Amino acid sequence: MLFIFILEIIGTIAFAVSGAITAIQKKMDMLGVCIMGIVTACGGGVFRDLLLGKVPPVLFTRPVYAATATVASIIAFIPAIRTSHFLQKHHFDRIVFLADALGLGIFTTVGVNAVQSAGYGENFFFSITLGVITGVGGGVLRDVLAGNRPYIFVKHIYACAALAGALVYYFAEPLLTVFPAMLAGSLVTVIIRILAAHYHWSLPKAK
Repeated sequence: MLFIFILEIIGTIAFAVSGAITAIQKKMDMLGVCIMGIVTACGGGVFRDLLLGKVPPVLFTRPVYAATATVASIIAFIPAIRTSHFLQKHHFDRIVFLADALGLGIFTTVGVNAVQSAGYGENFFFSITLGVITGVGGGVLRDVLAGNRPYIFVKHIYACAALAGALVYYFAEPLLTVFPAMLAGSLVTVIIRILAAHYHWSLPKAK
């Protein structure tokens, strides 16, 4: 449906910007920036489609997502070409964080919706798991390619935020219909990520 497509485009742009900014921070060239943007924006969706048995994945049958990610990555890269003082590190980190939180929220609920659309909506475990994988998959690939420890293992309440958003969507959808439930699930994920970063919430770590 149209509103799901719009949410996917917004999530694609958000994740592509986070991937592109990470690549710029790592001093990659334009090709590297574009690849990082595409991988971050579409990686989770590829995992989702493969687990749902959709071959080839939507990334290769609907080029609009890769094209959107490429354009967003180039737009993010242009200021870095024009000046060597593009952004300070804390500005980099803030943009990546906000874009990543938005993409995480949107793609988590999109992942759960994809499971339901494929006819597996009654399978609670599969729905929630695939929602989380769709949300975090692209960010994990981004961090691995950039040589960073993935957010999912070290940053404030990352996968748990996606899990909360997936649960909200799964239980709210029968009551609110698809669009309000997706907005609710996405907002819950983004709010938890922001609060976790602000108040330094983290899961216990080994000392």
